[in-house]
Amino acid sequence: MMETWQGLSLNTRRLLVTLGIISVIALIGMQFHVSSQGDMSDTYPKGFRGGTCTIETDSLLIGFSAYLIPKDYEIPEDAMSALSVPVLCGKVPGPGMLDVTIDLLYPEAIRDKPLVLRLAKLEAAGSERDILSLPASRYQSGTISQALQLDQPGQYTLYIQGKNLDNQDFSLEMPIRVGTEWWEELLTDWPLALILAGALFFYNFRRIVD
Repeated sequence: MMETWQGLSLNTRRLLVTLGIISVIALIGMQFHVSSQGDMSDTYPKGFRGGTCTIETDSLLIGFSAYLIPKDYEIPEDAMSALSVPVLCGKVPGPGMLDVTIDLLYPEAIRDKPLVLRLAKLEAAGSERDILSLPASRYQSGTISQALQLDQPGQYTLYIQGKNLDNQDFSLEMPIRVGTEWWEELLTDWPLALILAGALFFYNFRRIVD
């Protein structure tokens, strides 16, 4: 293989190195599921914007942001406030108290409609179990703030339900996953290993060329 590499012209080798760098950048981008428009998930088609995920349906466009106070965190007596962890688009690292803020972005007239906020947990059999259900209310300020107690890992769904401007029933879903899989922990470390391998390759490549 070394003989094949040395037999290539200098321009060809430069081209291959450039393509390798571009491939590494693309792989890291795929690892973190980001693009120039933010999160590529179908659930959040509008992506991630400055700490807020946006979700759009035919009836409603909202902004969704959340902060987590971990379940095992104890607030010190002299603390000014509790330690909170920002949550990216419903990906919650572990159980705890999740403070969510929902901005009713468009249409503004939806703020005059009674809306129901409901939290459900997906059970093993595929059914849902209601954790929280708030009575229908009008949020004329355009903001819904609510603390959600998430005691167990698993898949949850936060619903906004009501009638749209055409007076038809609608339901907007915000999936919330609590906890991570073991393989996800390993995946978070591979970009660093890839960068180190690339650095070693280029170091030895310079020695070979010289």
